[in-house]
Order: sequence, then C-alpha cells, then structure tokens
Amino acid sequence: MNTCFDLQPQAERLVAKLKERGLTCVTAESCTGGGVGSAITAVPGSSAVFLGGVISYANEVKRDVLGVPQEILDTHGAVSSECAERMAAGARNLLKADLAVSLTGIAGPDGGSAEKPVGLVWFGLATKDGVHTEKKVFSGDRASVRAQAVTHALGLLLSAASSSPSSTAVRDVRGLA
Repeated sequence: MNTCFDLQPQAERLVAKLKERGLTCVTAESCTGGGVGSAITAVPGSSAVFLGGVISYANEVKRDVLGVPQEILDTHGAVSSECAERMAAGARNLLKADLAVSLTGIAGPDGGSAEKPVGLVWFGLATKDGVHTEKKVFSGDRASVRAQAVTHALGLLLSAASSSPSSTAVRDVRGLA
C-alpha cells in the first residue's frame, strides 16, 4: 500500500504477542484488499501465527466462502455491522483460527452515500467467546482510508491477543458461519 503509515512496528508487536500466547489469526478483507494480511506476512516468522485470509471483495465471495447470508447482503448491505460480524465468524471457522478480523467498507473516492459515506469501515473481531463489531469513519483519500483501516484492524488483533475480550462485548459465534 502506498501510504505514509508505517505498519511494520505494529505488525511485529502483533506477531510477537500471538507467538507469546500461542494463538493464530486470520483475516477476511474487503475494502483493504489483503492489506492486513500483507502487513502481517511482512514480518519474518509470521507463518507460525498467521494462517491465511480471504479477500472477499465481491458479495458472492462474502456469501459463498465466508457464509454471509444473502438476506444480510440484501437487507443491510455489504458495508454493515451484520456483514462484518459474519465475515469474521466465517473466516475464523473456515480457517480454524483463534482470532479473525474482518473489514468491509467504502474506501472511495466513489461509492459513498449520506447513510454510508466514503471512509466508512465496519470491523469484526471473532474470538472463541464471540464476535465484536465496530464502525469507524476515516478521512483522506483512498490510500489513506485503506491504511487507517489496516492500522485499526492490526490494533484489534493485538488487543485481542493481549487479553481475552469481555464476554459482555462479544456475541456468540456458534451458528453464525
């Protein structure tokens, strides 16, 4: 990614923490096109903790590979909490990982609306305890939005690897994928 963001230190901290805790992670990426996986795999030794990822740019991949129900895509859209939740749960279950992060959003410069502006990104974080979703709206051009989203996703994984999420902050993932 052509950005001024230096992802290497954060990715290195994530890989070290995953190794220390004996955890694995995966990604389900849409708007970042594999940027999170790329940042993680730039770290030597990351193959011990990063199992892989799904770049689900098309709704068909979200549905057919990650198990996002068509009803969610039709009702809430690909850029939604519900979609991010199912993407994260689907990736975690599909790739048999401890942690999964998902990102789905509108990087721009086109495609935004009043309800879903350019820069909107929904994140999902799936752990053994469930799935937490959150929404961010980033500013800047396409490259900047994507880089900020990757940075935030790495932070979510690092936070989850550093401490178990509270059961009140997650939803049960059984039956989601």
